[in-house]
Amino acid sequence: MAHEDLSDVLTGVGPRLRALRRARGTTLAQVGEATGISLSTLSRLESGQRKPTLELLLPLAREYRVQLDELVGAPATGDPRIHPQPFTRHGQTFVPLTRYLGGLHAYKQILPPRQTPEGARPELNVHEGYEWLYVLSGRLWLALADNDLILTAGEAAEFDTRTPHGVANAGDRPVEFLSLYGAQGERMHVRAQPAAG
Repeated sequence: MAHEDLSDVLTGVGPRLRALRRARGTTLAQVGEATGISLSTLSRLESGQRKPTLELLLPLAREYRVQLDELVGAPATGDPRIHPQPFTRHGQTFVPLTRYLGGLHAYKQILPPRQTPEGARPELNVHEGYEWLYVLSGRLWLALADNDLILTAGEAAEFDTRTPHGVANAGDRPVEFLSLYGAQGERMHVRAQPAAG
């Protein structure tokens, strides 16, 4: 890689760091506490005033749960896999896990810490389909019609999306969950069964 190319890659690190932190709803102070990197160094990294080094980028990649290549925006190296781009909608970050138009759609979703007034229910929506949720970390508030459920890491829920439904973060840390959605009402097929005793 030419020196100019390396310089271009490194100048993009600051905005990527800021976008990752904001997508997770965390502060510089929280990242500093988790990584041991000083607040001023983190601020200068994000603004491009501090040159990123491996000593700084490795703990940040671990904290944000991304590959180092993704953090520095390194060009693809012949990897044939598709790397879907995350997008943000209604304050949520969606990471597509499927590409095709039909059948089940899979996403990893990240909700920042609670941004609505205490006790305000999630906005309810209704549409065709069937959805399955699995919480990876944090506390997810699932409102289904008149019912309110708080799901924590390792818990799952499934429902017909014609039922009024909505989700929100029920805690003060980001919540991450998997969402499988069948627009035509496709449902999950669970085949594993416990062995007969």
